[in-house]
Amino acid sequence: MTARHEEIADELRRAIDREEYTVGSRLPSESELAAHYRVSRGTVRQAVAALTAEGLIGSRQGARRVVLASRRSQSFEELRSFAQWARAMGHEATGHVVTQEYRPAGHEDAVRLQLTVSTPVLHVLRVRGLDGEPVLLERTVYADWISPAVEVIEPDCPSVTQRLYDDTGPVFAYGEHVIDAVACGALDAELLGVRRTSPLLRVRRVTTTREGRPVEWSDDRYRPDAVSFSVHNSIGNNPLARKAAE
Repeated sequence: MTARHEEIADELRRAIDREEYTVGSRLPSESELAAHYRVSRGTVRQAVAALTAEGLIGSRQGARRVVLASRRSQSFEELRSFAQWARAMGHEATGHVVTQEYRPAGHEDAVRLQLTVSTPVLHVLRVRGLDGEPVLLERTVYADWISPAVEVIEPDCPSVTQRLYDDTGPVFAYGEHVIDAVACGALDAELLGVRRTSPLLRVRRVTTTREGRPVEWSDDRYRPDAVSFSVHNSIGNNPLARKAAE
């Protein structure tokens, strides 16, 4: 059974998402929240502490909490898939596979996936969209142990991450992300509907299980007019976030 403070924390998250409490505004006091939810102030304090730890609200002793961020921007610490992130913002995620083939692992594949060079690994080029508009190209290399499960997934599956979890059970628990900018090549320009040499936001990432076993590494390229990245700074929490461009 979900604890009451967890239920309250989730209701407050949804209220922030709906912009009932906008960024920069103050939450009601502990007493007001306790009266609203018909719980003790201690229960409210636990709920508020969870939101503070997530970087959604700021806390200062003796002052009401201030909303710092919205979950409309996804923290990369959450490791949600593109489809999960899109749904959380109220968008429909789309996608289709452009190419999919096995290749011998090169040096970079071997290092990132902790494999022997020449091990067969699955390379997938996938176009992802928000509400039908292409915004992202994923060039993903899957480790040999997970490749057979990826290979049989239908080309237009909206969430490969969720499908792998449902079918085989691996939990993507850790990720490393390196972000920079690159010029758009001819193929990327055609697939994303932008001009050649246009700047793209590139995220190179490696994802592993809880045990540290590499699952995939990917070179993801975003249209910068559709997606942006931001950092919310605090003493105890500095999440990098992905959000839809306004």
